[in-house]
Amino acid sequence: MTNSDVVTIEDEEYFKKYGKKISYYLDKNLKKSSDEKIIKALQKNDKDFFAIVDGPEGSGKSWFAIQWGKYVDPSLNLSRIVFTPEEFKEAVFRAKKNQCIIYDEAFTGMGARSSLSSINRYLVSLAMQIRQKNLFVILVLPSVFLLDKYFVMFRAKCLVHIYENKGIRGYFRVYNSKKIKLLIQLGAKTMSYSKKVYTRFRGRFYGKFGLGEENESIYRKKKSKALSESESNPMSAGQIKYKEQRDVFIYLFRKISNFTYQEIANYLLDYGIDMSYSQIRNICTKFGDIEKETDKKDKKEEEKDENEPDSTENEQ
Repeated sequence: MTNSDVVTIEDEEYFKKYGKKISYYLDKNLKKSSDEKIIKALQKNDKDFFAIVDGPEGSGKSWFAIQWGKYVDPSLNLSRIVFTPEEFKEAVFRAKKNQCIIYDEAFTGMGARSSLSSINRYLVSLAMQIRQKNLFVILVLPSVFLLDKYFVMFRAKCLVHIYENKGIRGYFRVYNSKKIKLLIQLGAKTMSYSKKVYTRFRGRFYGKFGLGEENESIYRKKKSKALSESESNPMSAGQIKYKEQRDVFIYLFRKISNFTYQEIANYLLDYGIDMSYSQIRNICTKFGDIEKETDKKDKKEEEKDENEPDSTENEQ
């Protein structure tokens, strides 16, 4: 490792808060490839870049993805490292041009199948948004073979496989789109990497948290909470599907009717569906809707009415 291989990120918010810059090692070939094939590509109209980072549990794939994402997008922060399909969708709608979103591995155990089903659907349904915003999306998961075959073969620009060498962590190899197709064709049945698909693009990385060591504990807590919730409250694929359909309907109803959030909540209550102002707002805003002054005013009037004494009490 040389000084030229160490990346220093100019993160103004981090510097203001902690008084120092973010520095970590980045493989020179990965750096060159990112400059030429990702950063330049994202400057063009209707261009995005999908990358997959996979590897065994504890191999360091999340650390690698965060370092890589932070280099391509220096504005990357914890809000765009997501762990659930819902968070991923919301991050896409909120993202600005040329930003990076990392969908980190959070589908293990009981919740794995439904989460994978949802993320596969979102990758298709959000493709236009992702392309129009020129986003760099990194999917971190245990195995590339878990993802939808069509997406992997025709949308993923590269696959980075993280592995150990003689018990030592911190190694990676990169497969381009052509080699990904061959890999899927040869290894899909056994879900294993075929030795027939060789790549020269290999390198090392080191376990330094790419968002600054002060944020590492916050990241670990966020990920731990997501994993815990996915294990204790797993949703079936059908439940997730109906929840998604409900959210879309509520957003479209808001858009077409121009009702306030409180008016929608009152309307639903008439039909026995009890949803709060905050729930309606959170659903609509994740699709890009903006809370208006009329919403806040309407909510205050509703709360005022609820707090006023019943007129029948004064008649006694």
